[in-house]
Amino acid sequence: MTGNDARKIFLEYFKKHNHQQVRSSSLVPQDDPTLLFVNAGMVQFKRVFTGDEKRDYSTAVTSQKCVRAGGKHNDLENVGYTARHHTFFEMLGNFSFGDYFKEKAIDFGWDLLTNGYGFDKDKLWVSVYYEDDEAFNIWRDQVGVPEERIVRLGEEDNFWSMGDTGPCGPCSEIHIDRGKEFGCDDKNCAVGCDCDRWLELWNLVFMQFEKDEQGNMTPLPKPSIDTGLGLERVISVLQGVPTNYDTDLFIPIMEKVGVLSGKKRHESDLVEVAMKVIADHSRASAFLICDGVLPSNEGRGYVLRRIMRRAIRYGRSIGLVKPFLHETVQTVFKIMDQAYPELKDSSAFILNVVKNEEEKFLETLGTGMRLLESTIDSLKSQNSSTIPGDVIFKLYDTFGFPVDIIADHVKETDIDLDMDGFDKAMAQQKARSKSTKTFAGVGEAYKPLTSQGIKTSFEGYDTIEGNSDVLIIVKDDKEIQTAKKGDQIEVVTTATVFYAESGGQAGDAGTFENKNCLIKITQTLKDPTGLFIHKGLVQKGAVKKGDSFTLKVDAQKRQNTALNHTATHILHSALRKVLGDHVKQSGSLVTDTRLRFDFTHFSSILPEDIQAIENETNLRIRENHRVETKEMDMDEAVKSGATALFEEKYGDVVRVVSQGDFSQELCGGTHTKQSGDIGMFKILSEGGIASGVRRIEAATGQTALDFIHKEQALVESTAGLLKGAKEDVVSKVEALLKDKKDLEKELESLKAKMASKSVENMDDDIKEINGVKVISKKVDIENPSQLRDLADKFKTKIGSGVILLGAESNGKALLISIVTNDLTKDYKAGDIVKAAAKIVGGGGGGRPDMAQAGGTKPENLDKALESVYQTMS
Repeated sequence: MTGNDARKIFLEYFKKHNHQQVRSSSLVPQDDPTLLFVNAGMVQFKRVFTGDEKRDYSTAVTSQKCVRAGGKHNDLENVGYTARHHTFFEMLGNFSFGDYFKEKAIDFGWDLLTNGYGFDKDKLWVSVYYEDDEAFNIWRDQVGVPEERIVRLGEEDNFWSMGDTGPCGPCSEIHIDRGKEFGCDDKNCAVGCDCDRWLELWNLVFMQFEKDEQGNMTPLPKPSIDTGLGLERVISVLQGVPTNYDTDLFIPIMEKVGVLSGKKRHESDLVEVAMKVIADHSRASAFLICDGVLPSNEGRGYVLRRIMRRAIRYGRSIGLVKPFLHETVQTVFKIMDQAYPELKDSSAFILNVVKNEEEKFLETLGTGMRLLESTIDSLKSQNSSTIPGDVIFKLYDTFGFPVDIIADHVKETDIDLDMDGFDKAMAQQKARSKSTKTFAGVGEAYKPLTSQGIKTSFEGYDTIEGNSDVLIIVKDDKEIQTAKKGDQIEVVTTATVFYAESGGQAGDAGTFENKNCLIKITQTLKDPTGLFIHKGLVQKGAVKKGDSFTLKVDAQKRQNTALNHTATHILHSALRKVLGDHVKQSGSLVTDTRLRFDFTHFSSILPEDIQAIENETNLRIRENHRVETKEMDMDEAVKSGATALFEEKYGDVVRVVSQGDFSQELCGGTHTKQSGDIGMFKILSEGGIASGVRRIEAATGQTALDFIHKEQALVESTAGLLKGAKEDVVSKVEALLKDKKDLEKELESLKAKMASKSVENMDDDIKEINGVKVISKKVDIENPSQLRDLADKFKTKIGSGVILLGAESNGKALLISIVTNDLTKDYKAGDIVKAAAKIVGGGGGGRPDMAQAGGTKPENLDKALESVYQTMS
């Protein structure tokens, strides 16, 4: 049985038992700031379990992509060294939202394992929470598991909570006894032991209590089920192999590593660990990038960077010194694209990100490694065993070394890391957020609606006017029955023609009106469960729950927003055509006045390419393609080639927006009827906003034309000032700049000559301190280079002595100190210049015979120059 077979058997089994198959959610959690990544199957159902949301189904089955690397759940450091730790894995799960409970959950689990997968009943053991007699009795009396193979365990092993408060309950785990050869030497080895003998296969969580802030637990009115069966773990047993890495989900990747490195599995512990690390991290990298996470120095991107760079470093340990990760990632595509076709669809993009990160890391890795080795050698010579925090931070900040890499490098030595010092350096670099992140539940005022599964019906694709009734009025986060003139309120209606902010598109504005009341709607939002919330001001009369209104969207604002949204789709297509298939949308903002489009690309864009992008977009606009929308099944849409966007959460039925044969995207936004309605498209700006991410800001229609008129007027007024034609503006400005540069050079030369003359008359400036000639003088120069040249001339002329020169340049103080070689035993140029620099609000340093400094307080320069006499006294 293959991994793909095992996944399919699980899903088909529960579909046969009337469970709704739900697609795996993105690895990036939606509306849940408490998690870096989705780490369990139940994450996408949190709101359902808490009662904030009701769905069209009460039972579900999923194969959920999960990552445990970073945050509370972090298996990264164990990967490669154990049989079953992974950063990326798949969690198979079945769920009941107030439908069946313990009896059915237990029956399903046992039936699928023994009859579906064919596990030997005599090798299966069960654990239950020590107080859960109900589960114990079901296992013993109804399933028939012998009492001696049912183990009662404590809260740590067999009780689950969503958080400090909220739904919780006991759980029951199904284990398999893999035999003594997998066991440990502990005479008390049994179910619950951490060794590989008693392998936990499936965890069944019985959510039956609600825990309050005092820790009190009350029974839930509708108990629920949440289960998790690790695919990698179950397939290792089904394939009869000792570790997860010996299954068909990993072996092809490790074989690829062998081909690239010339190494073989098991030839040494070093090779075996490296192959496992690379195999695991190739999977995690592929899936994280596919879901829109890009390598960076913070948040999710930093975790991805740590994973990728850890794989690269382990690759180097077995001779892979050139980029290789992009090749092992391609093997991941071959293994996984049957279940996750989006990997293949995004392959060009994923490979580009991986290769770019590899090349970037390899550029700095050699330098960083030399610094690390030098530090270790220095520590050994000083009989020290701790790498200072500032060195760790320099490796992280300058060379892009995750701390994990440093820790891994010294893992087999007795060297420690000064993590306190590192944390202090990090804190000094940037202020850390002090806000406490919590799961964003639905506002209390709206729970009576969301808990019943009420969603707003959106009827605004084909019309901007309609009638509807008020379901709820909210003011200051509390439901009210009536609102009067002057009240700022939120209103939910049964249906609406107002588009709610989502997918990067701003929400509609407009009015709610009846004969007694007028509400000006300024913003429309959508809560996570699907309620459309209209924010507005009561301008006339009063509104009460149940009132009927005529809803009117601001037509001009809607139309202008539609122009910009349709243009973003065309722009996306143009970017891919001009720059390549690796381009992916990574964010957008569409309003009635402008559009902003963020996309992945790994180098600056040439002016001619920007022009080509703009030309391609305008060509598609002039071709006047029909903008077609169609609702279809999500899987069907993906197979048809429609582009899905990273930041969006899609249901089972999606809306596909198409233009000609060049653009097909999943999109819930509002659009024009023809591409020609846009009129024209003009790029206003383009630049990088993060590593591998660039941004285009643009305008369409009249706004674009207004921009061109403004630019044209600017050129014409400049031509007028230059007393020439528009066509001559560039050449005339270039001539002016050349003249300015020539004059500046001439001025610098004159100042340098005047300053040099002061050397000829330096005898008047010499003072003696302790028998040593000292010159401390303010001079008129333009830059540090001129100051150094002048100081050298003073040094030649003085023969033996100390010199301190100061100058003001561009609002800053410049200082240089010279000590002739015969005096450096007694006086240090660095000490002299540091003392002076403090007075001008700066710092500096250098050699004993020459040192430079600068400061931000040139007004204190005279006082700073006087300090040399005190320093030498």
